[in-house]
Amino acid sequence: MTNTYAPEPAAAPGTRPATVTHTQPHRPAFVRSATWRTFGYHGVSVLLAPLGFTYAVTAVSLGASLLVTVVGLVITAAMIVAARYWGTINRNLTASLLGRNIPAPVPFTSRPGFFGFLRSGLADSAGWRAIAHMGVSFVTSVLSFVLSFTFLATGLGCMSHWYWYQWLPEMQAADGSWHRGSMIAPDVFVEGFWWQAAYVAVGILFTFVLWPAVNNGLGKLQARVAAGLLGPTAAQLRVRDLETSRSASVNTADARLSQIERDLHDGTQAQLVAIAMKLGDARERLSAAESSPELQHLLDSAHGTAKDALTDLRSIARGIRPAVLNDGLDAALESLAASAALPVELDYRLPIRPAPAVEAIAYYCAAELVTNAVKHSRGTGIWIAVTEQENRLFLSVTDNGTGGANPGAGTGLAGLAERVRTVDGALHVSSPAGGPTAATVSLPLP
Repeated sequence: MTNTYAPEPAAAPGTRPATVTHTQPHRPAFVRSATWRTFGYHGVSVLLAPLGFTYAVTAVSLGASLLVTVVGLVITAAMIVAARYWGTINRNLTASLLGRNIPAPVPFTSRPGFFGFLRSGLADSAGWRAIAHMGVSFVTSVLSFVLSFTFLATGLGCMSHWYWYQWLPEMQAADGSWHRGSMIAPDVFVEGFWWQAAYVAVGILFTFVLWPAVNNGLGKLQARVAAGLLGPTAAQLRVRDLETSRSASVNTADARLSQIERDLHDGTQAQLVAIAMKLGDARERLSAAESSPELQHLLDSAHGTAKDALTDLRSIARGIRPAVLNDGLDAALESLAASAALPVELDYRLPIRPAPAVEAIAYYCAAELVTNAVKHSRGTGIWIAVTEQENRLFLSVTDNGTGGANPGAGTGLAGLAERVRTVDGALHVSSPAGGPTAATVSLPLP
């Protein structure tokens, strides 16, 4: 179909050009692809609904009957978590056939250990809501398909009655006469031109007006049920927004700190170096010219102050963001291991490079943990391991010292825990008396 329109006149300088809107001719709902995709959704969902309903009944009844046993708890927890796949299937169907994109709920995260999995699985709200959807969608899917199919079949049947009624068996009326058309009331048969025309009119009404409205309305109902039970809750969306906002703020702050470090290194530090060199040159010249001791002392003091300021500035720049991180976390950790007071073995197995903010936090954690081990552990070696598991970075720093590290004892561990929480990370410290001490930092990967 081609749209023709007059060319838009050029806008005058300094004015905003007008917006041209091209409208498509209105098409009847019966011939729209969205209507037939919705009808297809009803057909697919009515085939899946019994499977989901059976799964929901099995999960609830089996869990209730075996609740007193550990095996029953394990089976129930596993079935609740596995119900998430039902949500994935229905969200994909809803997106492809109904055009409604439903965001996925928060991913399932199991707590450590066997009983941690039981607690996490039994309390998984997304799994329980998926099971609830299995029960609710069984009713809505069957109802939607039956109503939609009934309206469509009725409409098409009425419109074509004039053709297929001739194959109906003959029926005898009370007066003894024989009729072949459909009987809509006692001794009232659909035969003859006007009755057939009325049936065609009813068929047109059902097919082109009522069926699209009922079909699409039930599709919206199905989409709302899926969105309400298979998507994230309002609280989860709020948490997700806050996490996104926090991540953006942390990345922005890290980029700003990196910019400050470059400005200090390339600007202020270079100026201090130039000042120190000029003061040194002036001191040497005045010393050769046998100037007064007071002036010579003043220049010596100024030169020393400039060198001290340069040293402090370099220390501040390294504290903001070490320049070695520009080459990657692996290079930064290698430099840290090489400069440590104790022998350090590094095992780096990260397939991708982390985000700059995560990279900086991982490095600072490693530097602080190595410093703590050197100062407090009384050990002879340190081991650093960086690995990736389930899209998270795990940094482990272990020493063979005497142990007894306490995050609340002023060793800097409490500050590390706060820092890693800014990017949704976690710090776990294991330091029994007698050692060894193992600190593990978990950080998200992009």
